[in-house]
Amino acid sequence: MWTCPKCGRSFKKQNQDHYCGKVPETIDEYIAAQPEEAQRYLNQVREAIRSALPEAQERISWSMPTYWKGHNIIHFAGFKKHIGLYPGPEAVAEFAERLKEYKTSKGTIQLPLNKPLPLELIAEIAAWCDATGNHP
Repeated sequence: MWTCPKCGRSFKKQNQDHYCGKVPETIDEYIAAQPEEAQRYLNQVREAIRSALPEAQERISWSMPTYWKGHNIIHFAGFKKHIGLYPGPEAVAEFAERLKEYKTSKGTIQLPLNKPLPLELIAEIAAWCDATGNHP
């Protein structure tokens, strides 16, 4: 077990990525608290989702930026080397063919920061989650 020296939380993995400190209250606060090099990518993901879900509310849920319309539709989060997109397992299965070049797991898509983000695909996934009712 590894214990974060800043917040005191314990994790199985050494130097586990996590949100340390006070949970932000808005997506603006969340993005501002991230490393400067990740902020541009986080804003791009935010705009892609916002364009697909103009009626959804932006909020923080599970310490992550979330889009909500009576329920959580989709989440995203910043990490050292990638953006995590959390549309739920049904979306990952539905878009599996188009996600082949990305690391995925049950309900999660990792979008590496060392290549352009698939912003149209992100918007399509968000719209699909909203239209089908499949969400995290």
